[in-house]
Amino acid sequence: MGVNFKDLIPKTQVKLEDLSGKIIAIDAYNAIYQFLSIIRQPDGTPLKDSTGKITSHLSGLFYRTSNLIEMGLKPIYVFDGESPALKATEIERRKQVKVQAVASYEKAAASGDTAKMRMYAQAATSMKDYMLNDSQKLLDLMGLPWIQAPSEGEAQAAHMTKRGDADYCASQDYDSLLFGAPKLLRNVTISGRRKLPSKGIYVDIVPEVVELAKTLGCCGITYEQLIDVGILIGTDFNPDGIKGLGPKTALKLIKEHGTLEAALPHIKNATFPVEPSQIREIFLHPKVTDNYRLEWKTPNEQGIIDFLCLQKEFSEERIKKSLEKMTAGSKKQKGKTSLEQWFG
Repeated sequence: MGVNFKDLIPKTQVKLEDLSGKIIAIDAYNAIYQFLSIIRQPDGTPLKDSTGKITSHLSGLFYRTSNLIEMGLKPIYVFDGESPALKATEIERRKQVKVQAVASYEKAAASGDTAKMRMYAQAATSMKDYMLNDSQKLLDLMGLPWIQAPSEGEAQAAHMTKRGDADYCASQDYDSLLFGAPKLLRNVTISGRRKLPSKGIYVDIVPEVVELAKTLGCCGITYEQLIDVGILIGTDFNPDGIKGLGPKTALKLIKEHGTLEAALPHIKNATFPVEPSQIREIFLHPKVTDNYRLEWKTPNEQGIIDFLCLQKEFSEERIKKSLEKMTAGSKKQKGKTSLEQWFG
């Protein structure tokens, strides 16, 4: 779900090529889920190999990541670990949404409505263990670092950005700000022209940067107060929030009363299933690790071809073409004279 800060947050559009040389800590689950959701046939069927295993995630991961490298970005993928206990309600809610989407997909398929089939297929998207294993194997072959977070991937990516090991934390969700990420980069893995299945129209999705300091200044609040605003409207750890309370009203309440606890008596029927302090603690002191090594290596081109083309049945011509563009683009980066230097 993620916290709904859409109407509160100042955003700055950027071009990915202008971020050349920057290190991007990407929320791996968020990105892979987007690839699984978007890369599908018109009727919603995902890409598959001859054994029936889905390969949409590998297509997105390889082509999108190689494009980022071609433009000079240095990606790091951060994978989720064990979810906090308070996330159980949100995880169950997501499961139920997928169950309902599967049922709706079957009805749409029976009527031959391909537009609705695709829409419901996207909503029913789920992650399997083999998809994560395949993704990590591909990243190894591409010579890219990936990190296993002890808990939330967004928290770990935010931590790395705060430490200065990454320039940006990349995710579609705004939760990274609640975890203290100084700079959030959105739309990095899905930028481009996209069709909205539910509306049948195309939109241009542009990368955008959200800065925590600018957000706090624009809203006139502290970092701790931003967390309180998030808790009021709902996070992954209290998905319901306060019923009927929107972002702007929540911000107004926190600015008027200072803290969530002080604001609660002024909100009609305001109740929480858990103590707000428990939710606040997850954002202020998340489980993260400093035990990681960041190293960008020369891609194993033959290994990539063997894995994607021979095992997963990708087009060898397309894979080789992307590898050539990725290699050529990385050689052009400012101050670098060879691929080995850039990846070092």
